[in-house]
Order: sequence, then C-alpha cells, then structure tokens
Amino acid sequence: MIQASNITLRLGKKALFEEVNIKFTEGNCYGLIGANGAGKSTFLRILTGELEPTNGDVIITPGQRLSFLKQDHFKYDEFNVLDTVIMGNQRLYDIMKEKEIIYAKEDFTEEDGILASELEGEFANLNGWEAESDAATLLNGIGIDTDLHYTYMKDLSGSQKIKVLLAQALFGNPDILLLDEPTNHLDLDAIRWLEEFLINFENTVIVVSHDRYFLNKVCTHIADIDYAKIQLYAGNYDFWYESSQLMVKQMKDANKKKEEKIKELQEFIQRFSANASKSKQATSRKKALEKIEIDDIRPSSRKYPYIDFRPSREIGNEVLTVTNLSKTIEGVKILDNISFIIGHDEKVAFVGGNTLATTTLFKILSGEMEPDEGSYKWGITTTQAYFPKDNTKEFSGTETIVDWLMPYSPEKDVTYVRGFMGRMLFAGDDGMKKVNILSGGEKVRVMLSKMMLMAANVLIMDEPTNHLDMESITALNNGIIKFSGVVLFTSQDHQFIQTIANRIMEITPNGLIDKVSTYDEYLDSDEMARKRQVLNVQSEEDED
Repeated sequence: MIQASNITLRLGKKALFEEVNIKFTEGNCYGLIGANGAGKSTFLRILTGELEPTNGDVIITPGQRLSFLKQDHFKYDEFNVLDTVIMGNQRLYDIMKEKEIIYAKEDFTEEDGILASELEGEFANLNGWEAESDAATLLNGIGIDTDLHYTYMKDLSGSQKIKVLLAQALFGNPDILLLDEPTNHLDLDAIRWLEEFLINFENTVIVVSHDRYFLNKVCTHIADIDYAKIQLYAGNYDFWYESSQLMVKQMKDANKKKEEKIKELQEFIQRFSANASKSKQATSRKKALEKIEIDDIRPSSRKYPYIDFRPSREIGNEVLTVTNLSKTIEGVKILDNISFIIGHDEKVAFVGGNTLATTTLFKILSGEMEPDEGSYKWGITTTQAYFPKDNTKEFSGTETIVDWLMPYSPEKDVTYVRGFMGRMLFAGDDGMKKVNILSGGEKVRVMLSKMMLMAANVLIMDEPTNHLDMESITALNNGIIKFSGVVLFTSQDHQFIQTIANRIMEITPNGLIDKVSTYDEYLDSDEMARKRQVLNVQSEEDED
C-alpha cells in the first residue's frame, strides 16, 4: 500500500497539488490522468521520494519495495543488459557484487566466511538464484533477444534501451510499481506483452499513459488530477469518462430543477406577499427559498482543441498508385519492391515494428525523398498535406507562429490565421511565440493548424499523436474520423488506429501485408498471424 496524506506542492504562488489524500492498494492498477501540466509525472516523483512536497507525507507499508520506470537512457551505458535489469532490485544486485568480491579474495578469512554466509542467506531470500533467469525471461518477453543480454547498454538502440529499462522496473516482483508513459516507443508486440504482464500483476501499479486503449486494458481504477485535487474512480478509462460526464450532467439537471423551483417560489412570494390571507404561505416559501442552494459546478481544467479538416476540393476515384517502389539508405534496403493502389474512401494505417520503412515511404510520397526504383502517381484531383515524424527542420527558424502559418493560409489575413490558432488553444499573445522555442505538443498543434489551413484532401501523417495530451489526441481522433478525404497514417495509439482505419498495411522484411479490415480484426486474424510468422521465419533464415 502507498498513500498520499495531505500532500500539497506549491511552485511559487501556484499550488500544483492542494491537500491531496489518496490511497493505492494491493491488487489494483491505477491510471493517473490529467491535462498537460496537471502534475502527473510530478506526483509520481513525490511518491518515489525524488521530490519533497511543500506539506504532507507519503506513507508506504513497511518492508515493501517500490520500483519506478527510469527515463535516463545513458545512466547504465557501462553495464551489460542483464545486470541493468537486475539493478531493478538494487539490494539484490549489491549482494551479488559483494559476494563476487569476497569469493575473489586470495586471503579469504573467517570473517569473510561469516559475511559470505549472511549474504548467501539474504541472497536466497531475495530469490537471487533465479535472478538471471527471471531477468532473461522479462527481456525475451519484451523483445530483447538472448544474444543481446550480455551486450553493453551503450551499444543498444534507443528503443532497445527503453525496453531494458522497462524490464528493470518490472524485475523482482516489486510491491509498488510506478510507470510513467511505459508504452512510449514500444512496438505492438512489446505493448501487448506489457498489457498481459500488468493484468496478471498482483501488487500495486500506478501508471501514467496517453494511450486510452492501454488504460482500458490494464486499469482497475482511474485517479484524475484536476484543479490541484485527485479524484478516484473505480473502473477503466472509458468508465471514468462516462462517469465523470454523467456526474456533471446529473449536477446540471439537479441545478436546473432547483432553478425552476426557485423561480416558482419567487413568483408565489411576489404575487401573494401583500395578501393577508396568503402571507403565512408566502413566509413559508421564503424560508424554503433560503434553503435552496445551487451547486457550484466547476468546469474541468481540460481543454480540447477544435480539429476539423475540410478539403477545398472533392477527391476523385483515382488517388494513389505505387508501383515497385524501392529505397536503400546507408547500404540497407528499407523498401523493397512495394506496390499498392489507394481508393477514394480509404483511411490506411501502416502498422508493425518497421517504422523506418513507413517513414521512408511517407517521405517519398510527400516529395521529400526520391525512390531508387519504381514510381508513384497521385490522382489529378488530389492535394496532399504531410505531417512528418521529425519536425525539427520545420521549426528551426525564429519567426512567430502567425508568420510561420501565414504562407499556408488561403486568406492572407492575420485575423483569419489567429482564428485557427484560437481553435488550437493558442490564445492572445501566444501567436507571437517564436516557433523554435515551442514545446513538442505546441509544435504538433501548429503542424495540425497548417494542415487545416491547406485544406488538402489527402492527409499523410507519421505518428501525429506523439507529444499530444489525451484531450488533443481525442480531438485529433474525432477530426480524422469526420474527414471526408483519404488518410495514410501511422500511430502507436491502438484506439486511434482502431477507430479510424478501414485498411491495414504492414511493411515486413519479405513483403507488404495488405488487408481491408479494422485494426482489431487484423490483429485477431489467424491468416495474418500465420503470414507474419512465415515472413519472420523467412527473414531469420535470410539473415543466417
């Protein structure tokens, strides 16, 4: 059990948390949600002890071990992968190293023997004899192959490091597990493995995530941060959303009835207060009126941008034809003889772990890169707007947001552009911010503003949900669902893909899988599972 008791945190004059009281108990998984800046990650740091609150205490059941997913990708560069995972239980790792030092001594003394015996006892109590095999099981489950287990962390890719750090947090069956955005940069198989791990985990989990599908899968409770307080709801994310909306509706309905009653009483009092025969009744109604209190319904601090893609031209039947497209980068063949045709009613999700192939394809289709072989042809009625995964180049200048957006606007009018900016939560002087100092989420909202201004009928979007909060993801999700044109996109957000796509493509090492279906149908398809398995086996044989 871990409990926050009267936690208050002030940053200058602002109270990020105000007398928060909440208890997280064993056997439950709590999704910690709130708008950007509400303090989700900060609250986790308070629970871990990394950050001292202004007032209040964090209470942990004595003897329980807390584990926290660390985001420092360079801290363990000089350690091998297996040791890094075992460091998830620091006491166990320290014992292992202390034992090694003692047993390596040439002048092994009686005192060394006594100490070694004590360490062996504690080592056994901590399941030390199973440590390496348990760590290896976690690594294999999350997608780090056995041949990498003794590799130094510095030699891994960024995504591989993330998986190892996640395995470190999960290692050793911690009593309390805190996870801050654990699905970031994980591939589909790793996310599904983590979902199953947390569903079967019997201790306490507190997780921050922008992935609505993930929260629905793993959470038993939702802890909602709003207006410096944390409100606890039983159930998953969808249940929280329905419950919170229902609560507001019920309060509004109750207030409406009270207002109607107030009006009725006021009319009676006004009508009969001067009437001697009715004065007693009027007095009684005055007393009843004084007792009626209208509930103060405080609106949520969450803000949803308004995202609405309206193409200026209707799209024709011929949208895109890709023929035998190939591309090699730095000696590695990224795209190999890719062919497909896109029709006018299609919203295509590109899925799978080969994200470089998708990014390369999107760059070619948007004109940013030339293919080595093959061709592609856009229909004459199409216009394209492209959302790149890496927008560093786009925001390297020092112009203001207004000036940056102006070239894409059909009307060269500042007021018109500011209207779009207001929809995307850039109010007042925000439009005068320099684009090179914007946060990740702000840059995404500016890119989406650009795409709306362009009014294209084909959207090419490479990971548009990265850096967005839950509210912006929901708004973007709904905006693309309503969009009447064609969309080619990729995302790590399961619900985003499931609710938008009507066709799924996966670029594998041995070809393109192409299926007209929803995302869930694709994942559950036995045919696709067999096909992917065959392709993966063929790929491994080719590598050998």
